[in-house]
Amino acid sequence: MTFPSFRRSGYAAAAPSVEIDVEAYTPLVRKLASIMIARLPASVELGDLIQVGMIGLIEAARQFDPAQGVQFETFASQRIRGSMLDELRREDWLPRQARRNSRQIEEAISKLEQRLGRTPLESEIAVEMGLELEQYQDMLGDCKGTTLLHFEDFGGGDDESSHNPVTNVADEDSPDPLATFSDDSFRQQLISAIKFLPERDQLVMALYYEQELNLKEIGAVLGVTESRVCQLHSQAIARLRAKLKDWL
Repeated sequence: MTFPSFRRSGYAAAAPSVEIDVEAYTPLVRKLASIMIARLPASVELGDLIQVGMIGLIEAARQFDPAQGVQFETFASQRIRGSMLDELRREDWLPRQARRNSRQIEEAISKLEQRLGRTPLESEIAVEMGLELEQYQDMLGDCKGTTLLHFEDFGGGDDESSHNPVTNVADEDSPDPLATFSDDSFRQQLISAIKFLPERDQLVMALYYEQELNLKEIGAVLGVTESRVCQLHSQAIARLRAKLKDWL
């Protein structure tokens, strides 16, 4: 399946025609979907992401203009990711209970750090929450898909009723998520927080976000199961959110 690159008549001079072999880039769609789904809960199907990713790939093939000096793979990757994210935004992909569990873990970690003056162990977090270690680890697995910064973090309160995104849409006084991410002070705080993570958590974050390995590949590096890597990733995010609580 190929699509020529074109411009509609009436616009600037037509770019050189180029045919894109869409089928040759289907592995790219699968790769991007596999990376993205590792950050999402089990309710999200890999096949669904691949399907919407293919739509993004086809659109990229239709709209690609080689005169812009960008490689097609780079251009297509942005469109594919965008299609997947648009689909996820249309769905409530993180259950409310998972968000609630995530906040409980963050609160337990924050309390222990203040009390102990160091990063708490998994077993200590479990005890603080009144759970067996296995129960706590299961909860971490259920929190798969939590991210460092949620839109709800800009609600301005701790109670669940204040985490209503609608109240912030037209509020000019609410913090801007993009501005927060671009803030130099926030980035420095994030770098410092990562340095305080346990060595294994730091390695998981580096392999996942810098090397872009999937959970299965990270498990092979660490010698643990894919589900265990998922737990470690969720715990690392919870530790970071607890450290950055004042910023969030």
